[in-house]
Amino acid sequence: MNKAELVAKLSDDAGITKTQANEALDSFIEAVTKTLKGGGKVTLVGFGTFSVSKRAARNGRNPQTGAVIKIKAKKVARFKAGKELSSKL
Repeated sequence: MNKAELVAKLSDDAGITKTQANEALDSFIEAVTKTLKGGGKVTLVGFGTFSVSKRAARNGRNPQTGAVIKIKAKKVARFKAGKELSSKL
């Protein structure tokens, strides 16, 4: 499912226009992004938790040449599915 399909589903289920559904989805994404950027986490009970994880610097290999390259440390977004979501899959 892509964003357009999700917006259409939200508008049908909630009985709102696609524009309103798109604005609500954009607002949700912005709120989660802002919270994660600030170092926090977002927990939706039954659905899951969005959080930030730190990846340490490490050595990797260029698959074409086999040369060793350094991969910088960085922060990555993570999602851990909640118990209710996991049981439905």
